[in-house]
Amino acid sequence: MALLSAATIIAQSDNSEVVASVGGVKVTRAELEQEESAKLLSAQYQYYQAQTKALNDLVDKKLLEQKAKSENLTVDQLVDRDIKSQVKDPTEDQLKVYYEGLETDQPYEAVREKILDQIRMLRTQKARAAYLRTLRVNTTVYVTLAPPRANVDTQNAQMLGPEKAPVTLVEFADYECPYCQKVAADVKKLQADFADRVAFTFKDFPLPMHIRAEKAAEASRCASKQGKFWEFHDELFHSRELDVDQLKAQARALKLESTEFDKCLDSGEQAAAVEKDRKEGARLGITGTPSFFINGHFLSGALDYAALRQIIEQQLTEQGQVASNRGGSK
Repeated sequence: MALLSAATIIAQSDNSEVVASVGGVKVTRAELEQEESAKLLSAQYQYYQAQTKALNDLVDKKLLEQKAKSENLTVDQLVDRDIKSQVKDPTEDQLKVYYEGLETDQPYEAVREKILDQIRMLRTQKARAAYLRTLRVNTTVYVTLAPPRANVDTQNAQMLGPEKAPVTLVEFADYECPYCQKVAADVKKLQADFADRVAFTFKDFPLPMHIRAEKAAEASRCASKQGKFWEFHDELFHSRELDVDQLKAQARALKLESTEFDKCLDSGEQAAAVEKDRKEGARLGITGTPSFFINGHFLSGALDYAALRQIIEQQLTEQGQVASNRGGSK
């Protein structure tokens, strides 16, 4: 089931569209989005998230309608048969345990029916979600709705994978950020699953509240001078040891030449390069980490393997590439 969104149609429109004229000088949509990205990207992404939620609700509705039609039932009849009938009422003991967790002065008998209704609703929602997951597995659902785009400079950036890979994933991250540390394992899995079809690029975006992140970013670049950026990068996210003496110890463990590494780190030689990445992220409108750009499509927030994989597969499919079936589905 292919779904084409309004946002996709807009994205495919002519970026040369004139949106203003100043003293006879035309301002195009492309110029607006490029020059004022920091003001627009976050708002566009919030709209994309709202669209995604609405679209998922619509897809669920279509799945139920199609399933009901295939069995000559109404949607209500299907829901009654396959979902509501599977929901069991809690026992009296379970109701009383639930009641004990409530902050209320009302007696049990006064709130019993409300508790029962609440538990029935929660169990029905859970059963409905499980049923819809089954329908999705057995139905071709392809979503073309994509996150907003921005142009990211990858020149001279740290890259892992073929330069001409069909998909480029750019991550802006902070070594001290717990969310970045958590998603690092998911990024490694994506590297293994997609191999040479995805090029991975890392950019530094140390956040001001993380006092060790700046030096950790510099350290990874010092390791890069000795050809071990990715090994050092992986070790930092794994160990989470970011004090300067710990950074130096990890460099020695990776067999880096310690005198050269220590001099690079202590002198702040790589500080300007880290700041260049940070300024680019700020220009793009990034306010938190991790933030990703997959073929320019922006993703941020509580991300995991499934969310990143979905956009990668979407981009591969659009380019006629065959997506891997390991670990997920379209």
